Amino acid sequence: MVRKILGRSYIWLVLILMYLPVLILIAFSFTESVNIGVWSGFSWNLYPRLFQNKDIMIALGNTVLIALISAAISTIIGTLGAIGAFYSKRWWRNTIDLTTQIPVVNAEIVVAFSLTVMFVFIGKIIAAMGGDSYIFSFWTLLIGHCCLSVPFVYINVKPKLQQMDPSLYEAALDLGASPSKALAKVITPSIMPGVVSGFLIAVTLSLDDFIVTAFTRGAGLLSGNKNIETLSTLVQAKIKKGPIPPEMRALTTIIFIAVVLAVVLITLYRHNQDKKASRANRRAV
Repeated sequence: MVRKILGRSYIWLVLILMYLPVLILIAFSFTESVNIGVWSGFSWNLYPRLFQNKDIMIALGNTVLIALISAAISTIIGTLGAIGAFYSKRWWRNTIDLTTQIPVVNAEIVVAFSLTVMFVFIGKIIAAMGGDSYIFSFWTLLIGHCCLSVPFVYINVKPKLQQMDPSLYEAALDLGASPSKALAKVITPSIMPGVVSGFLIAVTLSLDDFIVTAFTRGAGLLSGNKNIETLSTLVQAKIKKGPIPPEMRALTTIIFIAVVLAVVLITLYRHNQDKKASRANRRAV
C-alpha cells in the first residue's frame, strides 16, 4: 500500500514539474503585463497583437519553413540510408550503424562548431578562386539541420526494417517487379510508421534547435538580406535587450494546444487502426 502511494505521488510530482510551468505560461497569456508574475487584468489582446508583430511572424515563418524542408530532406536521406544499410553486408551495416549513433550521443555544440569550421574552410577555398569567402546562408543552415536530423530518422526506420520479412523484396523481384517498384510497393508501406515517426522527430529537432542555427545561419528566407531569425534566436536576441515580448506567451500557448491536439488525433487514429486489426484477426480465426 505504501509503495503504491509513493509510486503515484512520484508520478504526480513529475507531471506537476513538467506541466506547471506551461500552465503558468498559458495563464499569463491572458494578461498584457510584460513580466510573468504581474497580473494586470484578464485580456485577449496578446493574441491579435501576436499576428501584428512582424518580428515574431517572420521568425515563426522561418522556423516552420526550415523545419519542414530539412525534415523532408532528412527523411529521404535517412530512410534510403537505412534501407541501403539493411541490405548491405554485415561489416558495412555495422559501420553505418556506428557512424549514425555518434551524432545522436555527441554534444550539439560539437556538431555546430564542426560545421562552422567546415563552412569557413570552404569559404576560403572559394575566395582563393575569386569568389566570396562568406558562404553562410539559408543553405548552410539547411545543411546543419539535416546533419542534426538524419541520424534520428535512420534510428526510427531501422527497427521497422528489422521487423519486416526480408524475403518480401526478393519475392517481388522474382514476380517481375523492378527494384524501384519493389521499393515503392513492398518496402515503403512496411516501414511507413517508422518514416512518419522519423519525419516528426526531425521537425521537432529543427523547431527546437538553437545552437546549430546560431552557428550556421546567414541571410535568406523571410528575413531577406538580414540573418535568418528563428523563434529560438529571436528569443535569445530579445533577452539580451530586455524582457521577452509578451506576445510570445500567446504563441507558446497556441503551439502547445496544437501539439496536444495532434497527439490526441494520432492516438485516436492508432487506437482505431488497432481495433480494425484485431477485428480482422478475429474474422480470420
